[in-house]
Amino acid sequence: MDAGLIPMTEVRGAEALPWLQLLRVTGGGARLRRLLEEFADPAGIRAAPRAELLPHFDGDQSPVDAIKTGPRAADFETELAWLEETDNRLLTFTDRFYPPLLREISGPPPLLFVRGDPAVLAFPQIAVVGSRNPTRGGADNARAFSDSLARSGLTITSGLALGIDACAHEAALAAGGTTIAVAATGLDRVYPAAHRELAHAIAAHGALVSEFPLGTPPKREHFPRRNRLISGLALGVLVVEAAVKSGSLITARYAGDQGREVFAIPGSIHSPLARGCHALIRQGAKLVETAQDILEELGALAQFSSAPAVDNASPAAPDDPALARLLELMGHDPVDMDTLIAHSGLTAGAVSSMLLLMELRGLVEARPGGKYQRTS
Repeated sequence: MDAGLIPMTEVRGAEALPWLQLLRVTGGGARLRRLLEEFADPAGIRAAPRAELLPHFDGDQSPVDAIKTGPRAADFETELAWLEETDNRLLTFTDRFYPPLLREISGPPPLLFVRGDPAVLAFPQIAVVGSRNPTRGGADNARAFSDSLARSGLTITSGLALGIDACAHEAALAAGGTTIAVAATGLDRVYPAAHRELAHAIAAHGALVSEFPLGTPPKREHFPRRNRLISGLALGVLVVEAAVKSGSLITARYAGDQGREVFAIPGSIHSPLARGCHALIRQGAKLVETAQDILEELGALAQFSSAPAVDNASPAAPDDPALARLLELMGHDPVDMDTLIAHSGLTAGAVSSMLLLMELRGLVEARPGGKYQRTS
């Protein structure tokens, strides 16, 4: 699926039905991706000859019959009712709100369920992950790093799990920042159930995201898929505490495969929960002692991560109206954040996130004295 070759479209109301049916009959993931790669969209899949569809289902006629018949609204009452709620949305790969960094990974999920503000999925993110049973020091580190990183404008992304994940989400919320939780279940349920209130708070100040259909329960095999999305959404992954064999190291491995930065906090040589971080550092992860270590590394990335302009042309204007408005407010002289906050009416966290995103795209550059200036 090449986003550069297909128009950005949005799925609304009954338009979601063929997508929901395809998700149900394929289970999502690689099979649905292959169908879309071959036939472009649900209409193309339904119009395809049976002989071309059958190999995608190992010769099973039932899913092909269902596709040819088409979806019935009565079969998707739960999903359609969920989508009618104001804060709920189904994003397809061609939706303008589909997160741009996730679009770049190998085999991105064709569909995402989102509860909250889909625009935050494009904000610059740092994933914070670690043990479900952290030490007190590990929990304190997760809170301190997440607080500082959120106040610096990064969105904190994690997996809503007990332990480090919860500490990261809670610290981001307490700092007035944004946070994203990637779920390993359908978004009509919360796992663990003890995090129901936390999930509501995240949806109100960020977003909950899942590639799994509504009604999907927690299953062991779903968590690696969730971890892959956590790293895919972010610029980098910070591992706070982790045993040698843990889901956090799976997230870090995905991050490396996706070209993301991996950061690890060192710990006591006597702590089993430090050994995973030490292993990552030996394998090339960046040892960090302060949030500033991460910010400096990601700031350096900003100089190189934007695609070079063709024939020395200026960077393309942002397609996000909010970014375009902030860029216009900047004028062409260096300007500080306080001025932008006052003129835009946005929060400090929102302005900081947007400036970092525009810096990563090469639209603005940091200047001395904490000021920013347009590059063109």
